[in-house]
Amino acid sequence: MYGAESGWVEARTQCDHLASLSSDLAHIPTPNTPCNRCQHPSENWLCLCCKDVLCSRFVNKHMLEHHKQTTHCIALSYSDLSVWCFACDSYLDAQLIQQLRPVHETAYILKFGEPPPFRTVESPQTEDKQTKDTPSGG
Repeated sequence: MYGAESGWVEARTQCDHLASLSSDLAHIPTPNTPCNRCQHPSENWLCLCCKDVLCSRFVNKHMLEHHKQTTHCIALSYSDLSVWCFACDSYLDAQLIQQLRPVHETAYILKFGEPPPFRTVESPQTEDKQTKDTPSGG
């Protein structure tokens, strides 16, 4: 993973496994939902393929077991709202990957009671257009 040696990890901005996402991610369990298997109250992840809530590898590893048993590979952490793809072995940027934005926003609202402050990213095309449209010389 890029940056892992420094403790900083760059999330991927694309993933080949997005087709496995549940078709109904507008309705998800609340962030305080306990693990479906051991009832642990925290460090839980939401499977974005079937919407099961299971505990992290730092608790009883139920989400990791779920991935191995089902090959469901994309999950959202209710702790920090990060998204992980087990197949890519990487975090995914839920604000830049269009298919993940709605579920990330829903989870954020359920957790904090307000929409997330989405960051904006200018595309190089926008910058090129602005440069061409700006009069030069005076």
